[in-house]
Amino acid sequence: MRRPSSRRSFLKASLLTTLAFLHPGKALANLPKEKQPSGRLNLYNIHTGERINTIYRDPNGQYNAQAINELTWLLRCHYTNQPHPIDPQTLDFLDLVHTQLGNDNEIHVISGYRSPEYNNYLISQGHKVAKHSLHMEGRAIDIRIPGTPLPALHRTALSLRLGGVGYYPSEDFVHIDSGAFRRW
Repeated sequence: MRRPSSRRSFLKASLLTTLAFLHPGKALANLPKEKQPSGRLNLYNIHTGERINTIYRDPNGQYNAQAINELTWLLRCHYTNQPHPIDPQTLDFLDLVHTQLGNDNEIHVISGYRSPEYNNYLISQGHKVAKHSLHMEGRAIDIRIPGTPLPALHRTALSLRLGGVGYYPSEDFVHIDSGAFRRW
């Protein structure tokens, strides 16, 4: 069941996102400048049909609040239409994966933020999703990149060792998150 998102929810998410990105991730601070994220994301949400091609951070690592808010909206729960702040470290991880792959293809988002309601619905339908998924914290994204073989996407994400990486070849996506490094 879809519910329209309220302006209040969106503004709350925008404020929380703005506060969240004021503290850059420790893992990225240790990367050499040439290994830093490009600062650009080109995303397509397969559920809503929405696209964004934006510069979300500058070369000095400063985040663009408007771009982060627009990304938060695009990555909202498609089931409830609720936005939630997306962890900038997750965005940086996604950006680094894309940059390492060396292509400009649009990233297809299968799942960004997942509301607790939608997570519980998936569990009730027999989907193997974590009860306390990082998707519910805005810290996980499931993706594929047309033109990039899924094994290459998976290997690249693992090589960065910046967070969790899940491989779902039968569903045609790779999961990345800003939690501790782990793989499945």
